[in-house]
Amino acid sequence: MRSRTGAGRRPRPPLLLVLPALVVAIGTCLPAAYLLLRAFDADPAQLTEIVFRQRNLYLLLNTLKLVALVLALDTLIALPMAWLLTRSDIRAKGLLSYLMALPLAVPGYVMAYALLGLSGYYGFARHWFGVSLPGMQGLWGATLALSLYTFPYLFLNLRAAFMGMDPALEETARSLGKSRLAVFRHVVLPQLWPALVASWLIVGLYVIGDFGAIALMRYEVFSYAIYTQYVGAFDRTYAAWLSLMLLALTVSALIAQRAVTRNRRLARTGTGAARRARPVPLGRWRPLAWIFVALVALASLGLPLMVLGHWMRLGLPQMDWAQLGRTALGTLMVATPAALTAVALALPVVLLVLRWPRRWTALIDRLAYLGYATPSLAFALAMVFFALQTAPFLYQSFALLIFAYVMSFMALALGPIRLALLQIGTRQEEAARALGASPARAFARVVLPRLRRPMVAGGLLVFIMVVKELPITYILAPTGYGTLALNVFARTNEGMMREAAPYALSIILFSSLFVGLILRYESRGADAPDERPTTGPDTGPSTRQA
Repeated sequence: MRSRTGAGRRPRPPLLLVLPALVVAIGTCLPAAYLLLRAFDADPAQLTEIVFRQRNLYLLLNTLKLVALVLALDTLIALPMAWLLTRSDIRAKGLLSYLMALPLAVPGYVMAYALLGLSGYYGFARHWFGVSLPGMQGLWGATLALSLYTFPYLFLNLRAAFMGMDPALEETARSLGKSRLAVFRHVVLPQLWPALVASWLIVGLYVIGDFGAIALMRYEVFSYAIYTQYVGAFDRTYAAWLSLMLLALTVSALIAQRAVTRNRRLARTGTGAARRARPVPLGRWRPLAWIFVALVALASLGLPLMVLGHWMRLGLPQMDWAQLGRTALGTLMVATPAALTAVALALPVVLLVLRWPRRWTALIDRLAYLGYATPSLAFALAMVFFALQTAPFLYQSFALLIFAYVMSFMALALGPIRLALLQIGTRQEEAARALGASPARAFARVVLPRLRRPMVAGGLLVFIMVVKELPITYILAPTGYGTLALNVFARTNEGMMREAAPYALSIILFSSLFVGLILRYESRGADAPDERPTTGPDTGPSTRQA
C-alpha cells in the first residue's frame, strides 16, 4: 500500500482503496442517473402531460399526510416514554428500554399483517372475543402499522439525548421560579430538538419509501403507485417519473433537516463532568405511567405475537416445514454474501476518506450514503431499467439482487467502521512503520484486529436489513426464488393469513436477534474506555449514521 510521493506533494492513495471506492460511488448514484435518462426518454408533449398530471398532486398530498400522522403518533409515544425511562423513578428501566426497542424486530409489513389478521370473520378478535372488527386499511391502517414499528427510532434517540443532558440547567431554571412545564419548554425541548429532527428524518425517509405495509393497507402514495405502474406494465416512463418525484421528496427532507439543525451548539461550557439527573418521583401518576407502558408494549409487541400465535395454531396441521426451511435457507444465501460484500467495500471507502482526505474522497463519502437515502422501490426500479437496457443477462439474477442490496445498505456498514477508525487513530500504526513494517503489514497487524467487532456489527446490520427487505427483493428476485419477506407479503396480499404466519414469525425471530446484538454492541461501546481520535485536524467530512 506504499504510494509515491514527490517533494511537497501529499501521498497518493493506493489503487487498492480507490477502485472499491469508485465502485461504491458509481453503484450508489447509478439509480438516480439512470432514472433521469429513462424519465426524459419521451417527447416534450408527453413529458408535460406526465409532470403536470393531477394525480401526482394527489399522491404527494397522501404521502405527506401519512408522514405527518406517523411522525405525530411516534412523538406522542416516544417522547413521554423516553422521559419516563430516563428521568422518573419507574422501576425495571433496563428491561422496559429493551421492550421499547424490540418493536424494531417487527417489520412494517408484518405489523400490517397483524392488524389485518386482527379483523374479519375468522380474525383474532372474532375467534377469542366474539367481536368482528372492521378491516383496518387506508390511511389510518397504514399510519398505525408504520407507527408501531418506527417509534423505537425516536425513543432510542430521545433516550440518549435525555441521558446526555446536564441537569444543572434545569435546576437553575427551577431555582429562578420557573414551573416544570416552562423548564421543559424553554430548557429541555431545545436540547432535544437535534435528536427529534434526526429521528423524524429517519422515520420520514422510511415512510416515504415504504412499500409493504402501504401496499397491504391499499393506501395510494408514491411507492404504491410506482408498484402498480411497474407490475401492470402500464407506463414505465411514468413509473420512472414517479420514482424521481419520490427521490426528490427524500432529498427535500435531507435539505430541510440540515437547515433546521444548522449552527446549534448544545455542549457544556463548564469544567468537570455532568452528573446524572435525580429521578422525578411519579407519586400518584405511577399507575397511569405503568398503564401507558403496558399499552405501548401490548400494541407494538403483544398484538403481532398474539395474532401470529392465533394464525399459527390454525395453520399448524397443514404447515409445510420443508418449504419454510428452504425459504429461510434461501434468505440466508443472499443475506450472507450481501453483508460480507458490504463490509468488504465499506472498509476501503472509510480508509480512503479518513486517511487521504481530499475533495473527491469527500464526494465519494457522500455518494456512499446516497443508496441508503434512495427509496428502495425507486432503487430497484432503476436497477431493472439499467439491466434491461445495458445487460439483459443480469435481469432477475442473484448477482444483480445482491449488488442492489449492497449499494442500498452500504451506509449501515460505514458507520461502525468509521467510528472505530476515528477512535483507533494512526499513532500505533505509525510506530509499527517506524520499526520497519510496511504500510500493509502495519495495518494488518495493528489496526485490522481492532476493527473486527465493528466490522461484525456493520455486517449484522446489513444482514438483518436484507432479511427484512421487501421492495428490492420483490422486483429483482429471480423467478421462482422466494424469501421470508416475499412469502409474508404474497400470502397476506391474497388473504392467506395462516400460511403467512410461520414466515412472519421467522422474520421476527431473526430481527429480535439483530436488536439484541445491536443493544449489546451499544452497551459494550458505552463501557469501553474513552479514546479520542488522533487522526489530525482534518479527518474528512462528517457522516450521518444509519
